[in-house]
Amino acid sequence: MNEAVRPEITKGDLLIGFLKIGMLGFGGVASMARYVIVEERRWFTDEEYAAILGICQVMPGPNTVNSAVIIGDRFQGLPGVLLSLLGLMLGPVVVVTLLGAAFATYGKVPFIQAAIMGAAAGGAGLVVGTGFKMVQNVGLGLRSSLVAAVAFVAVGLMNWPMIPVVAVLVPVSVALVLIGRQ
Repeated sequence: MNEAVRPEITKGDLLIGFLKIGMLGFGGVASMARYVIVEERRWFTDEEYAAILGICQVMPGPNTVNSAVIIGDRFQGLPGVLLSLLGLMLGPVVVVTLLGAAFATYGKVPFIQAAIMGAAAGGAGLVVGTGFKMVQNVGLGLRSSLVAAVAFVAVGLMNWPMIPVVAVLVPVSVALVLIGRQ
């Protein structure tokens, strides 16, 4: 997004935006993060967010935590990083602590077990749906689509370990982009 048309992102905006992401991103925080950051708040375009997410995926740690650090730093420096992380983590820590205590008491109830399985399926669907939406909006070329398909088949269908797949596909992706620019 052009810096001239991007609204100023305040410390409060970062705190509230990431608090919303953290509180509403159950089982599929990536989909909520993209929705809040790109569609609702318009902090970044899909292309810019995809670039940030790409960087976060090759860094150690959770992607959304990494993106909170990058986005907080970009708009408000260290205070922005701290507020983004606080917003992202505060709600889920409180909720998970309360749910853990309740699960310790009621976890064997069949209805509760069924609800957990349903929530897991819903979360998986959100992740897949967000991936498809990002691919459509970013407009991957043939080479990038091929790499994405190989990654999906290798990790998603063949159950290969993610780290070796990423270790192979990152240099392949870079090479394909460089070849495409020539």
